[in-house]
Amino acid sequence: MMVVKKTVGSRIFNLFNTLFMLFMIVICVVPILHVFWASISDPALVQKSSGIILYPLGKVSTGAYKIILNYKGIWTGYRNTLFYVVAQCLITGVLTVVAGYIMSRKRFRYRNVIMAFMAFTMLFNGGMIPTFMVVRSLKMLDTYWALLIPGAMSVFNVIIMRTAIQGIPDSLEESARMDGAGEFTVMFKIILPLCKATFAVIILFTAVGKWNAWFDALLYLPQDKSKYPLQMYMREILVTASTDMMNNAGDLIESAQLYKTLVKYGSIVVSTVPILCIYPFVQKYFVTGVMIGSVKG
Repeated sequence: MMVVKKTVGSRIFNLFNTLFMLFMIVICVVPILHVFWASISDPALVQKSSGIILYPLGKVSTGAYKIILNYKGIWTGYRNTLFYVVAQCLITGVLTVVAGYIMSRKRFRYRNVIMAFMAFTMLFNGGMIPTFMVVRSLKMLDTYWALLIPGAMSVFNVIIMRTAIQGIPDSLEESARMDGAGEFTVMFKIILPLCKATFAVIILFTAVGKWNAWFDALLYLPQDKSKYPLQMYMREILVTASTDMMNNAGDLIESAQLYKTLVKYGSIVVSTVPILCIYPFVQKYFVTGVMIGSVKG
């Protein structure tokens, strides 16, 4: 086994990298700890505190979560968001795979021209107002489609998928066609399984983006609050201090008005935990998928 002697420069570089990564971990973890510990602390002490909370202040209290979990809007938001995430992942996944497959085929004569038009939209687009006018003219306001169709496909994801597919040897497709496989068989049974890491990353980006989305609902659901995603209910809680929620929670907790601040922290925890629980299961595909889709072999 060959032993590589570390130089002074390499040791300094490794030390700098270690310190930098520790610094990044602190930046990412401290806000999460602050929000969590504040959500279960004594509400009176939280209101008096002006610094970062890294441990529960006073007696541990779950009053904020009682108020949140008894608020019907939270469950409606969860239901709608789960629907939006699943539907968007299905639509985006199919469109991205099909577009990436077509754009990667050398026998497709106009692939470079179409790809140039698609890439142009990454630099220039109509903007928010023209997009709103298109959605309104298609009579999609206050419908589920308004939150699914406008962002159904990302050119960036198509480029990643196309690059990943181009790295697959052509001999695999030729062998499948000799056995009588058609376009859809080659696409979904030969190409897609070999690009599952890249596909998983695209689905992860799509799911996280849709889970955190709220601005589209603010624009395209002006009257129908029953279709609001979870983040819109979170926004209402954070902006309005959830006065109606507190009034409805009067029987649950004494001095419910005192829990307004804790409800804000608790709402962030409730809306963040599900996506944090899903991420570890797709993390193994993340680095592999990004590298395969970004480096052309």
